Amino acid sequence: MENENVTKIAQDLNIKESQIAKVLDLTSQGNTIPFIARYRKEMTGNLDEVQIKAIIDLDKSMTALADRKATVLAKIEEQGKLTAELKKAIENSEKLADVEELYLPYKEKRRTKATIAREAGLFPLARLILQNKPSLEVEAANFITEGFETADKALAGACEILIEAFSEDNKLRSWVYNEIWSYSSIISTVKDEAADDNKTFQIYYDFSEKVSKIQGYRILALNRGEKLGILKVGFEHNIDKMVRFMGARFKNKNAYIDDVIAGTIKKKIVPAMERRVHSELTESAEDGAIELFSENLRNLLLVSPLKGKMVLGFDPAFRTEAKLAVVDQTGKLMTTQVIYPVPPASQAKIEQSKKDLAELIRTYGVEIIAIGNGTASRESEAFVAQVLKDFPDVSYVIVNESGASVYSASELARHEFPDLTVEKRSAISIARRLQDPLAELVKIDPKSIGVGQYQHDVSQKKLAENLDFVVDTVVNQVGVNINTASPALLAHVSGLNKTISENIVKYRDENGRIASREEIKKVPRLGAKAFEQAAGFLRIPGAENILDNTGVHPESYKAVERLLKELNITDLDDSAKTKLQSVSIETMAETINIGQETLKDIIADLLKPGRDLRDDFEAPVLRQDVLDISDLEIGQKLEGTVRNVVDFGAFVDIGLHDDGLIHISQMSKSFVKHPSQVVSVGDVVTVWVSKIDKERGKINLSLVDLRELN
Repeated sequence: MENENVTKIAQDLNIKESQIAKVLDLTSQGNTIPFIARYRKEMTGNLDEVQIKAIIDLDKSMTALADRKATVLAKIEEQGKLTAELKKAIENSEKLADVEELYLPYKEKRRTKATIAREAGLFPLARLILQNKPSLEVEAANFITEGFETADKALAGACEILIEAFSEDNKLRSWVYNEIWSYSSIISTVKDEAADDNKTFQIYYDFSEKVSKIQGYRILALNRGEKLGILKVGFEHNIDKMVRFMGARFKNKNAYIDDVIAGTIKKKIVPAMERRVHSELTESAEDGAIELFSENLRNLLLVSPLKGKMVLGFDPAFRTEAKLAVVDQTGKLMTTQVIYPVPPASQAKIEQSKKDLAELIRTYGVEIIAIGNGTASRESEAFVAQVLKDFPDVSYVIVNESGASVYSASELARHEFPDLTVEKRSAISIARRLQDPLAELVKIDPKSIGVGQYQHDVSQKKLAENLDFVVDTVVNQVGVNINTASPALLAHVSGLNKTISENIVKYRDENGRIASREEIKKVPRLGAKAFEQAAGFLRIPGAENILDNTGVHPESYKAVERLLKELNITDLDDSAKTKLQSVSIETMAETINIGQETLKDIIADLLKPGRDLRDDFEAPVLRQDVLDISDLEIGQKLEGTVRNVVDFGAFVDIGLHDDGLIHISQMSKSFVKHPSQVVSVGDVVTVWVSKIDKERGKINLSLVDLRELN
């Protein structure tokens, strides 16, 4: 079975069988996806994390499918009904749903009308109906029995037997299934308009779209609208065509056969196939939503950190005080304070708040103010912009605070800041998000970060698994400073878990700074396998051995020594880097007995020790003055940051109360299949204002200069 899996996975993913076999072998030995992707490139043919995960996932699903096939075959064989044709059909099925369709006639059934009719001896009467015997009503009189006291009732019972039998016919079910996919429509009507306060589902009040063409986000919207009781959702079919197709099986028909055909199609097969099609549409839509959420999360986690800045975190509020927190360049808390910067606070309190903020800026040398984008954020932004007129060297930035409140109330936050209120912890989190988004965001359940669509409507298990994979991948690609990382961040490092991560922090607290990768082995519960998997992803800035602050794995240190000796390098100065850049990878790899891909990675690390992958991404847009919707004009050119990418467009922060929407149709002069082809979360983009709705505070934007569209 394992070889069959490898062959099929190779076909499905267009990857060599040898690569797939090696991935599955490495996985069975307890190696993690990040470790395999980074340090076993020669073995896998340079497969990345996504490809490796796809191989592992497909192997699991194919194994589960094979197990189910074996169970079904055994159960049918027990009944003595397993034919060679049926066995082949089950073995060749590629979907679990197809296996279940083939198994349907042999499943143990609950008691039905057809069951009762068979028990009453009505099967011969059902056969007479199929034979189109004349005078069926007279014949039926011979079958009158308890529960079927008249000829009409006996005939009705016989029809139920036929309906159940035909409804389990795999070929007929398969035809109806394909007919629905090809020609039927999904429809919806309004059920309770009053329940739709914001008219969110208005476009679905009278909606119809072909099953074959409907987009995933529409399915998720319809599902949610139905769940909330706002919409009534169903299908529209060509039932007459389905009835004619089934009727063609019968040379001669009578009224009872017509009833059987109608009952089979309308009462049994169509509802069953509707459930299957809807389930498949939903599964596909969920997969699309999860994939988009994962991509958005990855881009958010890779937002460039604002290093070496003294930051003031500003958690806005209307009716309660705003919370401020100053953190130093390393994220260490310096002080917290509360102010009353916006109405309904009195003017006197607002003026005092200006003085308090100015004093904090002077006392701590604040360079940037990070304002949370929640309630009262834009009013707070106006307040901050006024204060900063006296501080021309200080800027502010609006920070997406989604999930900050979740973190602030968590056990982790209580452990970090046991003496602070939830709101003050939130202000610290907002400040740190600007300094190092990755380190702060890993403390929060990814579902709460707010860069997806319909994330609460998809499989929560599948969503969590995919988002955790994204976080793990990014953390390991970036690398982690073992001397400053929180347990939450360390727990995402390949080979580590919650217990080992907490032990690392405890070891640091008791023994001081960890000086080398070798010392990591002294951490309790961190065994040889965990060290092998984790060491290359743990960074030690300032270590005696410069390799300890790179992505070079300790298993390759000897090879690096041979490399430097071959090149006569004793110090990584400019001349050394010139030598490294001119190395013949093929020749040198053979000389020092190391893989070519590994050598490429080693040279990249030696050229930029301690490099941060995120430095290649754009930094956030810093502002000094507030923008109001009344300041905007159609065609105006602005700069903004992409906050979220969804199936129909992207939301961009241009400095207003609400983010502006770039609809997919406004992203390019040519056709765009999906917004993610054009923009990503965290991108800094130039946009033009295309529509302004002042009453609703809505702004539409374009990535194309409007003059070019005309």
